[in-house]
Amino acid sequence: MLRLKTPGRERLMQSPLLEATFGGGEANVAVSLANYGMDAAFLTVLPENALGDACMGELRRFNVDTGRIKRGPGRMGIYFLEAGANQLPSKVIYDRADSSIALAGPGTFSWDEVFQEIEWFHITGITPAISESLMELSVESVKEARKRGIRISCDLNYRKNLWKYGKDAKEVMREIAGYVDVLIANEEDVQKSLGITTDVDVESGNLDTEKYRQLSQKVLDTYPEAKMIAITLRSSRSADVNGWAACINDRKQFYVSRKYEILDIVDRVGGGDSFGGGLIYGLNHYDCVEDALEFAVAASCLKHSISGDFNRVSVDDVEKLMKGDGSGRVQR
Repeated sequence: MLRLKTPGRERLMQSPLLEATFGGGEANVAVSLANYGMDAAFLTVLPENALGDACMGELRRFNVDTGRIKRGPGRMGIYFLEAGANQLPSKVIYDRADSSIALAGPGTFSWDEVFQEIEWFHITGITPAISESLMELSVESVKEARKRGIRISCDLNYRKNLWKYGKDAKEVMREIAGYVDVLIANEEDVQKSLGITTDVDVESGNLDTEKYRQLSQKVLDTYPEAKMIAITLRSSRSADVNGWAACINDRKQFYVSRKYEILDIVDRVGGGDSFGGGLIYGLNHYDCVEDALEFAVAASCLKHSISGDFNRVSVDDVEKLMKGDGSGRVQR
């Protein structure tokens, strides 16, 4: 997507300026993985115009493979971002109808070509929310990935402002979740996308680990094909101050990460995607699930200090924070 953000903390159209960058759920994950040195490719449909060219160029700048991207009719999807401050929340306006990817449907891609030499496929709940045809393509994609033995991760990412074409999120995401190996969510995603609830209160700041263990176990009991679920835990005290942690249940053990107090947020958009990218990296590079979780949480903590959708950090940056170096002192 094209991201158009107001300068600084201005309200939308407070001044006649908007900062133009690119972003979006799966693209953010691909950039994170490429920054960590992994081979990452992005799959989408982009318009055949200068905006589509610029988007592909930006992805290539981060060493993301764009060779599987198709060009087609339609336009570039856009979202407008107004950054919050203190008690004023951030606001997002989506403008995605009739975008090139929204017009895509089953049969758009040759899966034998797209999935050649692919070991891991990541999708989010944002994609099937955009249009009915794209929902059908999303379901097709996970079925085709499962046929080929590719590991699948899905960030449920419930977005109420996108589910407008007549399908309830639960109708769609319950089917997709049945093909997924690694589920990623927050407590709202689990409730709104899967219809699974338990009595949890992340806003209180007091983490009841037993309730999150119960919630994660309910999901795994419902979806026997899933190997694990990671749940992010954000306590939002204001637009600028958040507590940040996560937990994971891999059917063997239940882990809760270290909690970070983020006191001066620069940009929290893309925080969940940076967690997803960190988790995929961690599960592929660490011997234990607990270390993978700590990498993901530390990576996402750092993203809150970086403007734009993309998490522009390295493995070394993340591992330093994992080891306790969070002072922010100048490194010379």
